[in-house]
Amino acid sequence: MVSEIKTLVTFFGGTGDLAKRKLYPSVFNLYKKGYLQKHFAIVGTARQALNDDEFKQLVRDSIKDFTDDQAQAEAFIEHFSYRAHDVTDAASYAVLKDAIEEAADKFDIDGNRIFYMSVAPRFFGTIAKYLKSEGLLADTGYNRLMIEKPFGTSYDTAAELQNDLENAFDDNQLFRIDHYLGKEMVQNIAALRFGNPIFDAAWNKDYIKNVQVTLSEVLGVEERAGYYDTAGALLDMIQNHTMQIVGWLAMEKPESFTDKDIRAAKNAAFNALKIYDEAEVNKYFVRAQYGAGDSADFKPYLEELDVPADSKNNTFIAGELQFDLPRWEGVPFYVRSGKRLAAKQTRVDIVFKAGTFNFGSEQEAQEAVLSIIIDPKGAIELKLNAKSVEDAFNTRTIDLGWTVSDEDKKNTPEPYERMIHDTMNGDGSNFADWNGVSIAWKFVDAISAVYTADKAPLETYKSGSMGPEASDKLLAANGDAWVFKG
Repeated sequence: MVSEIKTLVTFFGGTGDLAKRKLYPSVFNLYKKGYLQKHFAIVGTARQALNDDEFKQLVRDSIKDFTDDQAQAEAFIEHFSYRAHDVTDAASYAVLKDAIEEAADKFDIDGNRIFYMSVAPRFFGTIAKYLKSEGLLADTGYNRLMIEKPFGTSYDTAAELQNDLENAFDDNQLFRIDHYLGKEMVQNIAALRFGNPIFDAAWNKDYIKNVQVTLSEVLGVEERAGYYDTAGALLDMIQNHTMQIVGWLAMEKPESFTDKDIRAAKNAAFNALKIYDEAEVNKYFVRAQYGAGDSADFKPYLEELDVPADSKNNTFIAGELQFDLPRWEGVPFYVRSGKRLAAKQTRVDIVFKAGTFNFGSEQEAQEAVLSIIIDPKGAIELKLNAKSVEDAFNTRTIDLGWTVSDEDKKNTPEPYERMIHDTMNGDGSNFADWNGVSIAWKFVDAISAVYTADKAPLETYKSGSMGPEASDKLLAANGDAWVFKG
């Protein structure tokens, strides 16, 4: 049974691309499902001068591809209003406050306010400060702040932002969005691991040989060179998305499936993550840039538009993470991400140790592998040992698999819909908390320091490959190999 959620959401950056493409359609889906009924309101705000009717038309256009019943869509749009607003001007918050209180009165919403920051990160602290000082927070119900990444550009900048936000909000009121945590197959990690004793009992050093997380892209830098050359794969993909996926894989078993216990279990792992020194960065991490490929369309990174000719930015990162926990003693967690690779795929591969029973055959049992395919289409694959079809008793590997059906995909909430819904419910399970964010930054900062000082090799890899040879050698040093070959 669906219960109505009573809430008022203010979208900063309410006329922006993210709001139009993702946020308003997500809220509309919650309305169609019955989570939002009569007692909700949406206030949009941005610098653009619009009246309510113009803003409602913007919303109408943004949800047209999701509209089956126009009367239903119009009833939904009636809950929207807009105020132009300068987030840096304390005085203009009075106008926004009036709009919020007017909407709360109109739709009989007592408290329960969410503020969604779809704006440049440099404004996060300013907005949080003025929300409190200018009296926009509710006196009853809840106040929650949703923040888009990036959450800082280093540990120091992230800590500064955290301090600014905590002047107005407690950490349990902060919902830091990493949309990868809203993906269905990322959430399947917990279901597979804790819902199946066969995996739950074997999720440790006794049975697992290594863990692999791959986030590969086929596109190059495209038109993002201005941003990407300052971030690279390390900051763009490893510090956030990859580390949050690793959190689900490395976490201890939570006492219960509540956000408090889930975060505690993840933090037990994050707190045990080894931070590397310069020598260890060079031993356990590989950075690289893409070069030319077989196609004339595959330019080397250094020849891409707006990329400095002497750039040493990483477009590929591979590395080994180590957790100082009894559960994971001696088990490497391999991560890699890069652009202009052979195939687009986000996946997890759990490589189990080969069985020790000796059949006395030419082909002994191999390592079993559990693969969770997150993108582009969700799937679960399990590679197991079985007998080969021949006279002699030899083993072979067989593949068991399940793929998300078209019907399942149609019924799966989009990540932003899920995360807005979770925030309305006060469920922080799929949001990064400060402890996890801070440790991820400390870990990445140690690597960045070595790269900034140019004290690590910068490899080159062929566009259309799966990265440099050094990435394969990294695993080979432990007797391992990447499961996904592209």
